[in-house]
Amino acid sequence: MAHLEVLDLYSCQGGATRGYKLAGFTSVTGVDKDPQPRYCGDEFHQHDAIAYVLENLDEIRRRYAFIHASPPCQFDSDCQRIMRNDHPDLIGPTREALELTGLPYVIENVGGAVPKLRDPVELCGTMFGLQTYRHRYFEAGGGFSFQAPEHPEHAARQVKMGRSPRPGEFIQAIGNFSGVGIVRDDWGVHWMNRDGIREAIPPAYTEYIGRQVISHLNQEQTA
Repeated sequence: MAHLEVLDLYSCQGGATRGYKLAGFTSVTGVDKDPQPRYCGDEFHQHDAIAYVLENLDEIRRRYAFIHASPPCQFDSDCQRIMRNDHPDLIGPTREALELTGLPYVIENVGGAVPKLRDPVELCGTMFGLQTYRHRYFEAGGGFSFQAPEHPEHAARQVKMGRSPRPGEFIQAIGNFSGVGIVRDDWGVHWMNRDGIREAIPPAYTEYIGRQVISHLNQEQTA
C-alpha cells in the first residue's frame, strides 16, 4: 500500500484518528481550535478547522488521501437545546470547504443533525461488539460511499449517568459519567480523559470506515 495520510478536522483527542491508524493509514494529522495535549495522531495544528482547509487547499490536495470532519455537535444536541445554549452550526460550511479539496471525505455528527447530512450512514457500538450504543451518523462524499454493517438488536439496558454499569448494562459516555476506565478499555482509548471521551467517537467506527476508504482508493488507482 502506498503512503496514505488522513486529515482529521475537529480532532479533539483523536478517537477518529486512532481508528484510521488501525485501518492502515500511515499518518493522521489533527486540526482543532483548542489545544489538545492528549491528541494521539502524528501531527497536530491548533487552528479553526474550516479556515485551515481554506488557507491550505493546495497542500491538502497534494498531501492527503482522505478527510474526516466531526463538526461540534452541540448545535444539534438535545441537551444543549434544552439548556438554550448557543452554538454555531458548522455542518454546511464544513461541507463547502471539503468539496473545494476534491478529496473523498466523511462528515460525522449526532442524530439531531441527520436532516442536514446527505444520505447519512448510522453506526452503533453494537455493530463492533462494544458495550455502548453511541449512535453516530456519517455523510460520505467526494466520490466515496460505504454501507453500515448489520445493526444488532438493542438488548442491553443503558445505565444512567452517575454510576458505573452493572454486568450486562451498556454505559452512556456523556456528561459527568462514571466508569472512565471502563470506556477506555472498551473503546481502546487509554490516553483519553473524561472530557475527551465525551467528545469522541469509538475508534472502531473509523477503523471500519478507513478500511473501506483504502479499498476505494485502491480501486481508483487500478481503474
